[in-house]
Amino acid sequence: MQFKDIVMERYATKKFDGAKIPDEKIDELMELVRFAPSALNIQPWRIRIISDQNVKEQLKPAAFNQEQITTCSHLLVFCADPDYAGLIKKLERLLKENSIPEETQTMIIGMVSHFADAMTPEQQFAWSQAQTYLALGNAINGAKSLGFDSCPMGGFDPAEFIRILNIPAPLVPVMLCPVGYAADSPVPKIRYPKGEILF
Repeated sequence: MQFKDIVMERYATKKFDGAKIPDEKIDELMELVRFAPSALNIQPWRIRIISDQNVKEQLKPAAFNQEQITTCSHLLVFCADPDYAGLIKKLERLLKENSIPEETQTMIIGMVSHFADAMTPEQQFAWSQAQTYLALGNAINGAKSLGFDSCPMGGFDPAEFIRILNIPAPLVPVMLCPVGYAADSPVPKIRYPKGEILF
């Protein structure tokens, strides 16, 4: 499938048929998400995958009872990680493990540290949240490329998701992405013309 076809055929699925996506396909999807763009390669996101039906039933009220939550095969919970001290340590380890030259390591970590230190905690969270959306983009297009469907969802109560899933601080759920096989049909895409998005 060409990328243009993926973009044009993908849609926000409102109901899935409940069939399970094979584990190897979910692994493939996570590989696509893992290679999402990330400014300074900081990768400030974590993802919880929910496949247990009982857990999805518990989460449904915290997502305004939207049926994508319980009809999907797997529910991806995208969390922003605003712990820049921890993220920088992880990045240092990643660079060392991949035998990046020491002077390059020093340059990269210096840039990231300077960037993070210039932000307030609120700005750090906002930046992590924005970066997490890049990973989500790979998930929704990746799902279609692998032969199944998805629905990016921002309508949910993050505090309840943290409580039910026992998500550790400082991670904060910012988007949901149920994936599965559609049981509905797409409506025609309606978008603004090019002239209204360019200025």
